[in-house]
Amino acid sequence: MTRLVLVLALLVGATPPATAQIGGVRFEITQVADTMIFFPRGTARWVRPGQVGIAVDPRRRDALVAQFRVVRVDSGLASAVITGSTTRPLTEHIAILQPPTRAWFRTPLFWGSLVLGFALGAMTGALF
Repeated sequence: MTRLVLVLALLVGATPPATAQIGGVRFEITQVADTMIFFPRGTARWVRPGQVGIAVDPRRRDALVAQFRVVRVDSGLASAVITGSTTRPLTEHIAILQPPTRAWFRTPLFWGSLVLGFALGAMTGALF
């Protein structure tokens, strides 16, 4: 009985967060040019040229303002070209980028599941 409780506790603790709760990383837009926006990347060292993101208006419940593609990152300032917009981007708007995902074999969920599978296999083998 205690083994079953332990297994259930491990399974509940190993569940990933719901994808609806995961959002992108928000950046403050500091400058706006004709077809460009500029934002500091801060500590997000993963911001690279080629990434695609969106700009939203936080005062209107994150209504979509524009889509953009990062073209340059230097001295901590990212430059992005606007690829489509619903309204003119302003410095009051927020840029959102999705951080890159890690490979499946580099996630803690994979390794935790592997250990849990071996533990369950050993316990099942010991019972029968």
